[in-house]
Amino acid sequence: MRKFVFEFLRRGFTACGMGPIILAILYLILQQTAAVATLTVNQVCIGIFSITALAFIAGGMNAIYQIERLPLMVAILIHGGVLYVSYLGTYLLNDWLDWGVMPIIVFSAIFVVGYVVIWAIIYSITKKNTEKLNEMLRQKQQNP
Repeated sequence: MRKFVFEFLRRGFTACGMGPIILAILYLILQQTAAVATLTVNQVCIGIFSITALAFIAGGMNAIYQIERLPLMVAILIHGGVLYVSYLGTYLLNDWLDWGVMPIIVFSAIFVVGYVVIWAIIYSITKKNTEKLNEMLRQKQQNP
């Protein structure tokens, strides 16, 4: 458990530095599209703090895959659940998502589809690399 906590903190602190940079880029895009004309000091501060916390959590949660006795599917569900709650909370806190059943359902659907697509890509790349390594091992075993 100590190893997991240390790895969570290490990854979280590494990732959280990117949060404010991503927020600044997001605000610049919103300004260019005329979606946001001005921001209050409160909006900027909440945005910085919440995005930094979100980046910390998102970066740290990747450490869950290093718990060897945890089945991969359980790790994926925990990872996805924590990210979902973190993103939803951040979006609601910053008023980037309206409070209501339909906006949350749409957000949830987009999140789930995005999460599944990303995992499908990761799976296919990992499978391809594994097959390539297995083939190299077979060739080495046949030609000692």
